Amino acid sequence: MIPTRLHASIGLLSLALAVPTTVHAGDGWDWSVAPYLWAPSVGADLREDQPPAEDQESFVDWMDKIEFAFLGHVEGQGDRFGMFGDVVYLALGDSQEYPRVRTDGDLDAGIVELAAVLPLGEERFEGLDLFAGLRYFDVSTKARFDPVNDLLPTVSRDRDESFSDFLFGARYTTKFSERWGLTLRGDGSTGDTDGSWSASANVQYHVGPGFLAFGYRYLEVDLPMRDSSLDLKLYGPLVGYAFTF
Repeated sequence: MIPTRLHASIGLLSLALAVPTTVHAGDGWDWSVAPYLWAPSVGADLREDQPPAEDQESFVDWMDKIEFAFLGHVEGQGDRFGMFGDVVYLALGDSQEYPRVRTDGDLDAGIVELAAVLPLGEERFEGLDLFAGLRYFDVSTKARFDPVNDLLPTVSRDRDESFSDFLFGARYTTKFSERWGLTLRGDGSTGDTDGSWSASANVQYHVGPGFLAFGYRYLEVDLPMRDSSLDLKLYGPLVGYAFTF
């Protein structure tokens, strides 16, 4: 189930791909909304401050299977500034066996980004853009630790925590021709987390009322959760279609 604190954000953003479109400048704002598919590989490493079994403290690749994913982006831009919103929601679940303990875990992670954009190029959605804003994480984990040693008790831990970071980054978009373009983006955040960063590269092909986008994205965050630490990595190809108006 999607965390309650994400319902309003998902409903308002409705969203899609973190790639801008190229449209002609006018008196008003130009908008892009683009649902997309991201097929990421997942790495989730869990470090326990209070070991659940004997001396085992670190659970590398504790989880690496996606059960459900929702991703989206919406963006508007005028002549002097713009704004965008991103939503990523993931439901993960997996079971693993380690030398001293077996684990069974579930993780629901929601990521919301809201940022103001400062365009430095002469045309909208072209050239260099700087952006800054908020990156918000809502994370719920359920972990069950079953020791191989039958004399040790089974341990279950549930956590539901949120983190707010200051987000900053840059993006560069160039056109190869009337139909083809390329966008490179890099960003980082700091605050409640121990830091996060992401990078992406996307090729656009303009057709119809918008454009097709193909690319690759990497996202990593280190979350200092209660009595533990979770290092989450998402990386893989993406494809989507951006509607522009």
